[in-house]
Amino acid sequence: MLERKMSVWRIETRKAKKYWILVLMTLPGLLYFLINNYLPMFGIVIAFKNVNFAKGIWGSEWIGFKNFEYLFKTKDAYIITRNTLLYNLAFIILNTAIAIALAILLNEIRKRVLSRAYQTILLLPHLISMVIVGYLALAFLDVEKGFMNKTLLPLFGLEPVSWYSETKYWPWILTIVHAWKGVGHLCVIYLAAIIGIDQEYYEAAKIDGANRLQQIRMITIPLIAPVITILTLLAIGRIFYSDFGLFFQVPLNTGALMPVTNTIDTYVYRALINMGDIGMSSAAGLYQALVGFVLVLASNAVVRTFNKDHALF
Repeated sequence: MLERKMSVWRIETRKAKKYWILVLMTLPGLLYFLINNYLPMFGIVIAFKNVNFAKGIWGSEWIGFKNFEYLFKTKDAYIITRNTLLYNLAFIILNTAIAIALAILLNEIRKRVLSRAYQTILLLPHLISMVIVGYLALAFLDVEKGFMNKTLLPLFGLEPVSWYSETKYWPWILTIVHAWKGVGHLCVIYLAAIIGIDQEYYEAAKIDGANRLQQIRMITIPLIAPVITILTLLAIGRIFYSDFGLFFQVPLNTGALMPVTNTIDTYVYRALINMGDIGMSSAAGLYQALVGFVLVLASNAVVRTFNKDHALF
């Protein structure tokens, strides 16, 4: 037994020596994750303390779960939880469907120059700061000078709308803005997966008389299903998080719109600004992370029951 272990150790040592340069190349990434992702995890303790900067984090009073109470006892708890969940569900379903459709359409373009140009156009909004997106939305929706009120609505004989005081429009506006900004990034990922499919599958389908829609339904979608599943699981893991810029910058922090734009992240930010209590904001962050972790485990377990190959782990 000992000889077998020694033999395995020698083989692994030879492999490490052979690929030492590749191992060395991973060190910057590992160092980044250590500093940026793992060391800050010690800050979890802040969520359970009444932080006193004079005493420091470790010297501050331990108060248990009291920092979590404000999230659940506030009258806005239902609203912010509902908004966060429903928006994210809509974003996941809509963005995934649009991104897959666009990726399939882009794959049909045979001229590489046009394909690259369309990919760039679709990806560009993803790279734009949400602050700029907020002002672009204002250029469309401004009551006095916006494109909608000054140009588009008069074409149809409609009266100007006070967009920043009418809550009924904003679930649609936020969903459209999020799709415009985020679909391009997903589309490029799905396109890469589609391009990687062996063309022999399509040639065999053509011989059997399958049309293009049948090829997409029977070949393309099933073969990129693992990528769809992984990206969806990762999105579910962040279903209790919201895009702060989308819900804060795009509505311009307008008080009248808070019933439909206030989410857990924006609520915590406003509470931190008003109260200056980092313990409460840390508690909210920990709550979001734990719920997301549980949802990923549960979703992954469901996927594994149907198809182990599609599961994330």
